[in-house]
Parts: sequence; C-alpha cells; structure tokens
Amino acid sequence: MTGLALKDPKVAEKFAAASREAFCELVTRAIDERVAFALIAGDLYDGEWNDNSIGLFFNREAGRLARAGIPIYLVKGNHDAVSVVTKTIRLPETVMEFSTRAATTHEIADLRVAIHGRSFPERAVSENWAVDFPAPHSGWFNIGLLHTSCEGNAQHATYAPCSIEDLRARGYDYWALGHIHQYQELHRDPWIVYPGNLQGRSIRETGEKGGVFVDVVDGRIAGVRRMIVDRARWVEASVDLTQAASATEAVAAIKSNLDRHLAKIHGRTAAIRLRLTGRTHLNGALRSNRAQWEADAQALIDHAHDDAWLEKLSLETNEPEQPKALPDLGGLDLGAMMAELAGDPGFRRMATEALAPIAAKLPGEAGDGEVPLARDIETLMREATAIVLTRAQDGKS
Repeated sequence: MTGLALKDPKVAEKFAAASREAFCELVTRAIDERVAFALIAGDLYDGEWNDNSIGLFFNREAGRLARAGIPIYLVKGNHDAVSVVTKTIRLPETVMEFSTRAATTHEIADLRVAIHGRSFPERAVSENWAVDFPAPHSGWFNIGLLHTSCEGNAQHATYAPCSIEDLRARGYDYWALGHIHQYQELHRDPWIVYPGNLQGRSIRETGEKGGVFVDVVDGRIAGVRRMIVDRARWVEASVDLTQAASATEAVAAIKSNLDRHLAKIHGRTAAIRLRLTGRTHLNGALRSNRAQWEADAQALIDHAHDDAWLEKLSLETNEPEQPKALPDLGGLDLGAMMAELAGDPGFRRMATEALAPIAAKLPGEAGDGEVPLARDIETLMREATAIVLTRAQDGKS
C-alpha cells in the first residue's frame, strides 16, 4: 500500500482494512447459506506479517462459523509456512489443519465426505504432491485440498506443481486449489477450481474477488457459484487517444472510459490506474503538464464516484507518425540531437548515475510492478524528448 499511502494515508488504510472486511463478509455469507463446512486452500496469512492481531481476528471469525455449526478445513500455503502468526496462535477446535508430513484424509461421516489435503512445511515446495494423495473413499464425495501451481502461472512462483491430468487421475469429485490469485475453472469433470483471493492487494490484482459456493445434491455437484466479497477494488482503465484532436476531446474520451469502469464497482472503494495510449499530437503536452492531467483525471473520478482515487497516471502515448513541424532553429535538428543523446552510452551512464541518489530516497514498491526509476532510462529519455520537442514547437525556451 506504499504508493497509495504516499498520496493519501486514509485511502491506504481503507484498502488495508478491506481484506478483513472481505473475510467477515465471507463468514456472514457462509452462515446465511448454511454451508456444511468451509475450505481454505492456503495463504490465510501473509508470511511477512508479524502482528498477532490478525490471528486473533481469524479465530473470532472462525468462532462465528463454529456457533453456526460450520467447521473449517485448511491447508497451509507457502506464506503460511513462514508466518509468525501460525506459530504463535492456537487454532480453534473446529478448524482442522492438514499435516505437513504427508497427504492425509479428514472424514465427515454423517455427510459421507472425505477431504484429502497436505500443508506446506516450508515456503518452497518443488515436488508434485498431487500424485501421492490418498485413494478416494468409494461411495463418498471426495475433495482434494491443495496449494499448487497447477499448469503453471507466470505471475506466481511455482510451488507443488502438478497437471490437470494428475488431479483427474486421483478420482476425486472436486479439487479446491490455492495459490493463484485469480478465479479459474481448470476443469469441470471433475471440477478443479481456483477461487482466487478475497481482496485485491495491488494494481496487479484487478477485477472481482471472492470465494465459491459448491452445491452438492445426492453426491453430485449441482453447481459452482462465485461469491464476490471484496470491499475495495483496483481498476486499470486504458484510453487510446489516437483519435483525440484536442485536449477537450481527450478529456471526453477519458471521462467516458472512467464512467464505464466506475459503474461496475457498485459503490466499493476504488484505486484507478489510468493508462493513456496511442499516437497523438498531445503526447508532449501530456508529459509537460502531467500534474494538471492527474488533477483533471481525479476531478473526473470525483464526479462519477465518491470513494475512488487515481492511483497513477501512466503515460504510454507516442508522437504521431507525422509530428508537428519544428520552428526554424538556425539549422539545428533538435529531434536528431535528442535521438543521438538517447543512444549515447556515455550520456546514458551519466544519467543513470545522476538518478541513483534520487531513486535511493524513494520508498520501495511505490509503483507496484514498475521498473525502478534508476533502471527506467528508456522511459525517461522518451519523456524528456517529448517535452523538449513540444516546448520547441510552442516556441518556448
């Protein structure tokens, strides 16, 4: 939340609290639906979180489920395995945690349900655990509970890797998977599902977040329903300004795009990254007056929603194929000079060294998923070139 906290600490606090609020909503919805039991497929806690209050919070919410007769079955994931919280907080009796030594089975005899799972003993698990899960109980409804990189995912580290065929081969009726932060239905016979996480934590986790309800009738899955519980949402809005002939048209295009995105979040708190793309004569003006465009974008957001903030304005525009002609500069080819500077190894080295002390003063992760300032020389040179050429076109020194 560092980037948001720099802009507005209160907004960062809202996003930080949203994960707990989402979990409260999950528990409430489970009680309202009168579920038979709840499954958690790992990473209940963040391994770097040292505050035991989150463990006490989970125990209180688990107590709400216990009073409604709803037990919890969970496996520890890669984050839980190194979490201080898991080592210091005793779980309630109604929370069944699977062993780290081998895949084991918990039986719910009155429902004839067998839940098979294994917890991470440490952060990095490179073995394929799925192939060693127990055989299914004949005549029972069998569930596999596993924290895994099934089929791989570029955005997440590869832990306990397996394939869809590995999971199908176990003969279970349902696989509840954890680790991947997006909702995914990998297969439907049997059902193999990643519910995703309950609350997006950065601009890399946009869209709806929540868990799933699984409806089982006479030992057969009748339906799998998404349960959206997130309390704050990250939004990525991309606007192509290629056809915008003026600042007025650009603002109109931005407003239309933001309005569409904000209409979909249904009153939630939102952090928006606005990406402006395309080849446009406004390229230089955007980069020369970034602060004004940021203020204008926030004003558009405020008009459409009372609890949304501009997380970042990302300028990814370029000059049009036929840029405006530069005024006579006494034979000086400014564009060629800037291009020569940008490609000069000596200049690039000098610029990188000059940026290093500035970058060192910036808070870590201020721009989530971004290239660090000192290494983003390409973007900085493009921006500098656009500003210089725009000022020359406008007759400014």
